[in-house]
Amino acid sequence: MGAEYAKGRHCGRNQVRDPLKVLLLIGVLCSAVGMAQNAPQPNRAKSSSTLIIPRLARAPALEEFLSMHPEGEVATAMAKVSGFVQRDPHGGQPASQPTEAYLGYDQKNLYVVFVCFDDPGKVRARMSRREDIFSDDNVEIMLDTFHDRRRAYAFQTNPLGVQWDAIWTEIPHEDSNGNLNNFDSSFDTVWSSRGKLTSQGYVVWMAIPFKSLRFSPQHEQSWGLILYRGILRDNEDDFWPEISRRVEGRLGQAATANGMEKISPGRNMQFIPYGALRSFHAPDANRSAEFRGGLDSKFIIHDNLVLDVTANPDFSQVESDEPQITVNQRFEVFFPEKRPFFLENADYFKTPIDLFFTRNIGDPQFGARLTGKVGPYSLGILSSDDRGPGNSAPVGSPLVGDRATFNIARVSRDIFRQSSVGAIYTDRELPGANEFNRIGGIDGRLKFDPNWTETFQGVVSSTQNQDGSYQAGPAYKGDVTYNGTNLDYEATYNDISPGFTTDAGFVNRVDIREIKHQLDYRFRPSSGPLLSWGPDLFTDHVWAHDGTRLDTLYDPDLAIQLKGQTYIHLTPYVEFRERLRPSDFPTLTQNQDFHEHNSSVSFGTSYLPKVAVQGYYQFGDGVNFVPPANQVPVLAKADSAQLSVSFLPITNLKVDNLYLFDRLRDRASGASVFNNHIVRSKWNWQFNRELSVRVILQYTATLANPAFTSLTTSKEFNADFLITYLLHPGTAIYVGYNSDLQNNNGPRYINDSRQFFVKVSYLFRF
Repeated sequence: MGAEYAKGRHCGRNQVRDPLKVLLLIGVLCSAVGMAQNAPQPNRAKSSSTLIIPRLARAPALEEFLSMHPEGEVATAMAKVSGFVQRDPHGGQPASQPTEAYLGYDQKNLYVVFVCFDDPGKVRARMSRREDIFSDDNVEIMLDTFHDRRRAYAFQTNPLGVQWDAIWTEIPHEDSNGNLNNFDSSFDTVWSSRGKLTSQGYVVWMAIPFKSLRFSPQHEQSWGLILYRGILRDNEDDFWPEISRRVEGRLGQAATANGMEKISPGRNMQFIPYGALRSFHAPDANRSAEFRGGLDSKFIIHDNLVLDVTANPDFSQVESDEPQITVNQRFEVFFPEKRPFFLENADYFKTPIDLFFTRNIGDPQFGARLTGKVGPYSLGILSSDDRGPGNSAPVGSPLVGDRATFNIARVSRDIFRQSSVGAIYTDRELPGANEFNRIGGIDGRLKFDPNWTETFQGVVSSTQNQDGSYQAGPAYKGDVTYNGTNLDYEATYNDISPGFTTDAGFVNRVDIREIKHQLDYRFRPSSGPLLSWGPDLFTDHVWAHDGTRLDTLYDPDLAIQLKGQTYIHLTPYVEFRERLRPSDFPTLTQNQDFHEHNSSVSFGTSYLPKVAVQGYYQFGDGVNFVPPANQVPVLAKADSAQLSVSFLPITNLKVDNLYLFDRLRDRASGASVFNNHIVRSKWNWQFNRELSVRVILQYTATLANPAFTSLTTSKEFNADFLITYLLHPGTAIYVGYNSDLQNNNGPRYINDSRQFFVKVSYLFRF
């Protein structure tokens, strides 16, 4: 019921056509852009720092800095940076520990060496898997290679040189947990790093190949540059140049790096063939050996455009989804993408409304993507097929063997200093069923001054369903944000019409007009273990397009942050009103109101170097969305909890434990409606930078009371074993085994599936 409602397939042709709104929106937005262009430009906080990066005769070595100062002709020729400034916890103050960075380049690489002074007994450093570095101190370089103050590469390591890389965008996007994030860590590329602890702190050496970057084909390069050091025990973030909380974003405050001349990614072509051999057993299928192979290829065009072509793209079987509660959810739950082909350069397709969710492409055979930047224009074009509909069609259906096609086009133009306007078009076609879903519209971001920004989008969908019915409708989103040292504020308006549908994106609720407000204020003491504290207030109001009030939410919160990555969030009283309609749940004969109250507490700490704890508990009311057949949803007592505990007993071993709990109880009798438990333990032993062994054990149980719910009792135990040899992104060997035991309220567990696989990939780069 909820899924049909979320996709909006119940709507008919006559409900949805509203071109006047679209034209009105375009007119308003064009007027806003014109006013912004003609208005006096506000004072902008920007860095006056300029760094000349010298060309080196050869590559510097880590050993030339282990005395904590440069030694030798090459090391002493590098440009030196010092004077790092705190952003947190005490913005504008000098860094508590001295940091020096040295930069230089040759024909192939950019080099940066961080010399970090500290008490070596307090430095947090482990030998861990690539990208698992956030339990450690770390250093980072950010490179805005087009110097457009909108997008930058981020390269970060811990004190032992373990790598993490990402793409930073000034426009944040929601992650899988619904949190806004500027970093897209799905970006993976080839670069080199080493690190070593010393008697006075630690030293990190990085070499970033120009082949791993995209930049303009100019003779002389001018890049935005930010250097960073994180000191975990003190929650300290240090930057050069100063990156102030008084200004929204980072890249507008970056330094300018000059001096690099006659560099190029070169005639860069990459090929990553992969092969996976597996044997598996399932109740309805057995294969002693099954081979799957494919090829990802990359071609660089004029240094700044990238053409990616794939055949049988890598499905990344080695990565499993993080557990989420999916029981009794009214709307579809979001699970992030894992496949490398769809992850890379995904930020080129992101817009305020999520119109391209690549997990909707279930089983592609071929795909092509063109991304990059030409002058002020950013471009993204992607085409892919999907064999999923034909493979899942029942025997005898005319859709057997048919495949869907996806075509996505996105263009954005920079305007002013850090603003942009753009357009997007998405098209999903299933020819055998005469089915299509097409969406087109405009979007943009306006930065009015260092603190205020606005994003907006207006689109229209057109959908032909398999049964021959047609629907269409607009969707709008507007967001205004203020970011300051103490005060943050965000106002969001969403308007999704009843007929709006996106088969290529992720919009799990339609027929809404929604207004959200988020207001946070932080007091920041100048000394002591208390770093910040203050109140938060979140409100949410949702109406249907016919004026019916659907939801209202008032959520006050008290946030406290202390040293040692320690925080406490207290939510004493949340008021939530929720209205369900017969269109949401057919068993309802009239609108039904639910008045819910909840309280919660969340906390976390990494004060102890070898233990990290996070927890959450909420209690109060909740709606039973899965009542027995032919019954209506009812209000119940609800509890939910989450606890994660990570142990770092020795340098090479990390043990992550997670427990998720969700429960409903009948209000009158107190009897259980259901209990949902997920227990997960992940062990990772890192022998060296390349070789690791991982074991995941997960138990999932739904214990249902048939008197109160249509859910059935089920228990599942999954074991996952993986050996990884990762030389660098693209070149790896995986050997794995996993099994799944199911108990659907029966006398014993049944081995639902088990598989053994070997997977090999290799990067050829020319």
